[in-house]
Amino acid sequence: MAEANARAEALVPKFQLERVLNQDQAGRRTSMYGTIDNEPALLIVERAPFPTSDKYLGRIPSSLARLKNLGANDIYSWSMARTGSDDEEESKKEKAGFFADLKINLIYPCTEAHVKKYSKQHVRFVTETPEIYKDSIRPYMQSKRDQGRLNWVFNIIEGRKEVEDVIYRTKLGETGDEGFLLLPDLNWDRSTLDALHLLAIVERRDIWSLRDLKKKHIPWLEHMKTKLISATVKTYPSIEPDQLKLYVHYQPTYYHFHIHIVHVALEAGATQATGKAFGLDAIIEMLKVMAGDEEAGMDAVSMTYTLGEASELWTEVYEPLKKSGRASR
Repeated sequence: MAEANARAEALVPKFQLERVLNQDQAGRRTSMYGTIDNEPALLIVERAPFPTSDKYLGRIPSSLARLKNLGANDIYSWSMARTGSDDEEESKKEKAGFFADLKINLIYPCTEAHVKKYSKQHVRFVTETPEIYKDSIRPYMQSKRDQGRLNWVFNIIEGRKEVEDVIYRTKLGETGDEGFLLLPDLNWDRSTLDALHLLAIVERRDIWSLRDLKKKHIPWLEHMKTKLISATVKTYPSIEPDQLKLYVHYQPTYYHFHIHIVHVALEAGATQATGKAFGLDAIIEMLKVMAGDEEAGMDAVSMTYTLGEASELWTEVYEPLKKSGRASR
């Protein structure tokens, strides 16, 4: 057994790359074709999970060879980084640019709400009825907006922050309700097109979430869909319209309407899962078949989604409702 293991370990360094076959899992796994001792070989390289060792993880920030900041706004910043030693000769060989193996997001100074969001927690499946939305959720949304939680979004819209990160925008204030801008999602590395993830932030401020969408907004949503796809393929010509999917989150991270545009090859993670993401096309079709006049909308339907037990919505709204026996689930 030991001899077989040693032989297998000795083969890997002898691999000679001929061509890359595929990249999947948002670029975290690469399949390569090549040879070992002139015999054909396949090598599949995948990023391993981070160890649970506090000692190892604690060393990461101070041991990075290079760090390249991608952007910063308010308390948020995101960077690409390379681990290991920063060999000067190796750096000179990087004619194609900076090669990174880590994506780093920093929130500083962070709040207790951030800590709860990123902590491991149990998840609940809840149903938000129109009554719960009206009596509890809408006031909760209003309180978050009143606390200035959207200042960083308005900084982007008004061109005070992340100006260099905006990849497309309509002229500020000149297109009315059709005004919007496109920028990379902070979790995208900005280079792997199969993992493309953009955010479209609308200028109008009267729509906080999909709950504010009504039948009268159908033409606007259809027009926005066309414009967003057009802007994306114009920016990334190698991508075709039918390689994109658009969705919105509910509950969203922040209460200003925004749409996610992702490549269809991007493997669905937690943010695209049922109970979190709602397809834009599905929302439009739901509005079309909805009974009522032009004011009928998404505030009149029950929405089912997941919540972490550490989230404020669970602790402040749903847990008390559950204990009182008034929650639908």
